[in-house]
Amino acid sequence: MPASRPLRVLFLSSEVVPFAKTGGLADVSGALPKALAARNIDVRVVMPLYAGMQWNLLAPLDGIVNVPMWWGNARTAIRLGTLPGSAVPIYFLEFNRYFDRPYLYGPPGQGYPDNFERFSFLSRAALELVKAVDFLPDVIHCNDWQTALAPVYVNTVEWGKPLHACASVYTIHNLAYQGVGDPGALFITGLGREHMNSGEFEHFGAMNLTKAALRHSTMLSTVSPTYANEIQTGAYGFGLDGVLAARKADLQGILNGIDTDEWSPETDPMIPAHFSVARPAGKAACKAALQKEAGLPVDPKIPLFAVVGRLTEQKGFDVLAHALDRVLGWNVQLVLLGSGDPEAEQFFTALGAQRGDKIRAWIGFDNARAHRIEAGADFFVMPSRFEPCGLNQMYSLRYGTLPIVRATGGLVDTVANYDEATGGGTGFVFQDLTKDALANTIGWAVSTYCDRPQHIAAMRKRAMQQDFSWGRAAAAYEALYREAYQRRRGHPFASA
Repeated sequence: MPASRPLRVLFLSSEVVPFAKTGGLADVSGALPKALAARNIDVRVVMPLYAGMQWNLLAPLDGIVNVPMWWGNARTAIRLGTLPGSAVPIYFLEFNRYFDRPYLYGPPGQGYPDNFERFSFLSRAALELVKAVDFLPDVIHCNDWQTALAPVYVNTVEWGKPLHACASVYTIHNLAYQGVGDPGALFITGLGREHMNSGEFEHFGAMNLTKAALRHSTMLSTVSPTYANEIQTGAYGFGLDGVLAARKADLQGILNGIDTDEWSPETDPMIPAHFSVARPAGKAACKAALQKEAGLPVDPKIPLFAVVGRLTEQKGFDVLAHALDRVLGWNVQLVLLGSGDPEAEQFFTALGAQRGDKIRAWIGFDNARAHRIEAGADFFVMPSRFEPCGLNQMYSLRYGTLPIVRATGGLVDTVANYDEATGGGTGFVFQDLTKDALANTIGWAVSTYCDRPQHIAAMRKRAMQQDFSWGRAAAAYEALYREAYQRRRGHPFASA
């Protein structure tokens, strides 16, 4: 018997594009719900109302939601908007004490000291909100440590109440961030000391919100199939590999998608010339324009490499810095756009000043320039130590810019290594994160560019034909939601 209503999903996130963003979580949270709605899923998004948002464009709802906190009831107002380009409702929790601040999580390099309290509120308030608006979800989809308490609350404070029937899905976007703190802070969650045990919050003597979510959620997911396997090992599990391995049967890796409307070389308003698989000529014009913008010699014969991203150890930019000793000795060019570790910013800025004929470094972030770089470069370098999914390599493939990536996480799942014998593949993949391995792979790309241009042309065409749309990911998430529902309720959703 078919269901008489759509599947209902509450999507809970601390950041959502275009309202607030610090990383890839926001991109997922802004795109996936729209793709789910296109599959006839009744999805509602909840996030905080941060400083700097256009509050006047959001409709205030009548009434106040009371949120139980350790210190008493927090009276929060609610504002309602929609995800741009869709009818997906997004509810904003208006509580200035926690969210009217200059930063989402804290100043660069540090977190606000009351972050546990702020995001305990987010999880608890989301559950109180759905009661207030009479939306009983079938599945609550939580994302990273900031929403880790929602599955715990469903199993504890909501025990025996309507919300206890909700299945929960917890998605790991980056396991390096877990919400770890002093065990004495458990009282902030509103839960009793009995929950500070090795089966819930306690982890090597500390309180770990992610561990509690891993234990309490109906199903688990992460943002690529390879990363799902990697986080079950000591090398990538950040101390939670044993917990994740114990729930291997409940963990799925679903590759993120990208916004194929925003990132389209055929229609992108930010690039100087449009191009496609059928009409590739515009890419050469984009390359020439990028070389000119960077102050580099405008020469189509020189291979142009690009880097866009956070200048952090995770991204392997320290290894790239050492590899450039060799690489800049060749007839190549490099453009870099990013910000992050002050030492890395200083290094690349200084190198650009010294070797302005070969490298240009732009410190900071400029979305339009990022588009021009993706469109104009020949190759895109991502030497990540770990990469749960990665988006830039998918942007690059879409623009026929061949990625050079380390074999980790989502990079493995999206880039097929070049086969010199057949010309197959969509990029260049290396295993060991060393300066020599990276330099050798860049050298391999250079020799292919110069000696086998027909292979480069074929790889570009193949790369641009890859499907990284959110529709594919949304179908996989719907299947995951239905599995979680069946496990929670004991019967499939179709019989509800």
